[in-house]
Amino acid sequence: MTKRNLENERIKRAYFNYLRDAKGKDETTLDKVAAAIMRYEQTTGFKSFKQFNPEHAGRFKKHMAKAKTERTGTPLAKATIDAILRMVKAFIEWLACQNGYKSRISYTDAAYFNNNAKDARVAHARREIPYPSMEQCDHAFSQMPSATLIEKRNRAGFALLMLTGARDSALTSLRLKHVDLIEKQVSQDAREVRTKNSKTFYTWFFPVDEMYLACFTEWVTMQRKDMLFGPDDAVFPKPKIEVVKDVGFQTTGLTGEIYANANAFREIIKGAFVNAGIRPFVPHSFRKTLVKFGDRICGTREQFKAWSMNLGHDSIDTTLTSYLQISVERQGELIKALK
Repeated sequence: MTKRNLENERIKRAYFNYLRDAKGKDETTLDKVAAAIMRYEQTTGFKSFKQFNPEHAGRFKKHMAKAKTERTGTPLAKATIDAILRMVKAFIEWLACQNGYKSRISYTDAAYFNNNAKDARVAHARREIPYPSMEQCDHAFSQMPSATLIEKRNRAGFALLMLTGARDSALTSLRLKHVDLIEKQVSQDAREVRTKNSKTFYTWFFPVDEMYLACFTEWVTMQRKDMLFGPDDAVFPKPKIEVVKDVGFQTTGLTGEIYANANAFREIIKGAFVNAGIRPFVPHSFRKTLVKFGDRICGTREQFKAWSMNLGHDSIDTTLTSYLQISVERQGELIKALK
């Protein structure tokens, strides 16, 4: 059984309440913070936080430098280590202001959790994110089977991803009432859809190949008319698993329920590329594909601003910085080509 310090547990609970109620952090973030602080406690032998010593921070950083991932056994990424150190540092800063702790811990003690400059630069370096070309997406989609109900659903999910560029967590939590086929629009309502930072916005279908719209329209129409799904049923529903006599567990249809997370959808999208003989791409990479496509076909800044808003970005700078980086070589080519 994992050793715990009850005094530490009480103050951690107060910190989590602070993050949730005062800072508006969601449960996923709280879980990551809890895991980071637990890692730190393990290296101190679960000593009381009141016994903080700079040596504890040094020992923790050395431990993190040698830590490995549970799933693959490979060393933790520099970015992961940096994020964990920052979460523990933020906790120590908060702790230094709490009664019973501020006489034991100073605000500046948190600085001992700073990453070294070299590793911090590596952790925050911007990297080129692999993304599929429009042609690769078209080919992978055309190779997806559509004989069974599950295969039709998977194909429609790929199509919706191309039409909206929605984040996978949002796409897998969409319900039929959020889809307007007449206006060719999806309402990403944060009250029910798992959007980033709980932001509500509208997405009109991007002008991609007509086969995507045809596939998605056929799927939603079938859900509403043939399967008799209602407004609150999922666009991308979970399968219905039942026990069939002399066979065992079998997929017998769709439940209408939304998935708890986007893991299954990510595997479906990656599998579509692998099946087509292409390296696997994750759903999020489609956003860069669509930004690159939009950059080609948008003729004015106003059009590109609308394209950016369609992806849920308030500022066009977010779109340009995150998805449309220009290499130094390309920078030179563009400048030389100007007349």
